[in-house]
Amino acid sequence: MDAPISSRSIDIELYRELLAVDSTSGKERDLALLLARRLPQGSSCQARLMEVGDGTLNLQLSWGTPRVYFCTHLDTVPPYIAPEFEPAPGGDIKVKGRGSCDAKGQIMAMYSACRELEREGLSGFALLLLAGEETGSHGAKAYARSQPGGEWVIVGEPTGNKMVAASKGTKAFDITITGQSCHSGYPEQGVSAIELFVDFVNQLRATRFPVDPVTGTTTYNLGRLASDNPQNVLSDKVHFRLYWRTTQASDALVTATVEGMAGERVHIEALGGDTPMSYATLEGFETTIAAFGSDAPRLSNFKHRALCGPGTILVAHRPGECVMLSEIAQARDQYVRMFKQIIAAQ
Repeated sequence: MDAPISSRSIDIELYRELLAVDSTSGKERDLALLLARRLPQGSSCQARLMEVGDGTLNLQLSWGTPRVYFCTHLDTVPPYIAPEFEPAPGGDIKVKGRGSCDAKGQIMAMYSACRELEREGLSGFALLLLAGEETGSHGAKAYARSQPGGEWVIVGEPTGNKMVAASKGTKAFDITITGQSCHSGYPEQGVSAIELFVDFVNQLRATRFPVDPVTGTTTYNLGRLASDNPQNVLSDKVHFRLYWRTTQASDALVTATVEGMAGERVHIEALGGDTPMSYATLEGFETTIAAFGSDAPRLSNFKHRALCGPGTILVAHRPGECVMLSEIAQARDQYVRMFKQIIAAQ
């Protein structure tokens, strides 16, 4: 049996350096350039930067000809939050700040796994870092279009270090509801877009979708809600984004339902999304179900796609985003085991 490597420390200063870079979506180019210079030092890996086409970069670090790709994303959600490292019970360290959990913690765990495999004299793996995951997986789409991919990709997201067996899909719609403005003292002279919006939402709330036996219930969220009418004028327009988490049982039904709600004053534009996914799992690893999106559905140029990483999605995107350093070390050890198990089976 391999000797345990969990006692070997994570490079805290490198982690701090990553977290100190503001790589909120649209700004991740600087992080890619930094990592292309920083990570290969003293290593046998080869770094390759790839333009995405929107000013951002993908970065691939390869140790030999890759058979297994460790993959996560460079960008984080706004706003940028500076890192903090706090002592925790048992000699652990709590790492706080934007990206600590999603997904610079994944970068650290995967890079540390690659260096451990290198120390053991192994090759045939890569670290693939993609731009724009938080805003539509632009880097993953560009990579899938331009690169051959391979057999295995292990995508890092905060899954509690469990392998995701299945995940919900997504569907997005841009919706504009139009009314007719008038003086609010005489509402009978116009049509309030706000009232029509309330009717629309009430119809949504009354709609029932089947519960999937694997991924559970279907949920939605409204964002980018805007109506600029003054307080004494009926609103003539409400605009918002309707974003769904769908299941195998509801994916097609959601699209049909929302598009069926269009009308003379309700304009609906379907923006697409991802279908619910099943992922590869490996024997000996705990599994879970995910209700969040990732780059994995877009990496269609890989035969086997897995999803696993340190941290919890429940703190990702929040002001208090954090992860324990022990979780990063556990993830590193698991990635090493995954690589060896995959290679042994080929």
